[in-house]
Amino acid sequence: MRRYCSFPAQAIAPLWKRTVATAAQRYLKMAFAGILKDEDIAAAIKDCAAADSFNYKTFFAKAGLSAKSADDIKKAFFVIDQDKSGFIEEDELKLFLQNFSAGARALTDAETKAFLAAGDSDGDGKIGVDEFASLVKA
Repeated sequence: MRRYCSFPAQAIAPLWKRTVATAAQRYLKMAFAGILKDEDIAAAIKDCAAADSFNYKTFFAKAGLSAKSADDIKKAFFVIDQDKSGFIEEDELKLFLQNFSAGARALTDAETKAFLAAGDSDGDGKIGVDEFASLVKA
């Protein structure tokens, strides 16, 4: 068997995972750069680290998003809208916290459904940009 690399795959895998995680963290920092402060995001994430502790009003206030302009809130919406559909759907809400910090937990099903119910004012099962802005400012 011919080897093309002198490093065994087991030695490279942990390094590759760290590199990917670091790149994801850098991307998230850039995505919210100029909108939110890293320390505010970290405090908001820490505040809801336990399962079933997420409260969108508290999160938006701690992260500093509720005090931002309509334009900044729209920018945040488009970061969270991962599939670029123009809506935040239930599967995107489940991973909501991970938009702010790659290592954050996923929301529980109960948290996700409550978050969706709070933001979906027209009952279509998803949150549009105007609904999101209203939710952030609530």
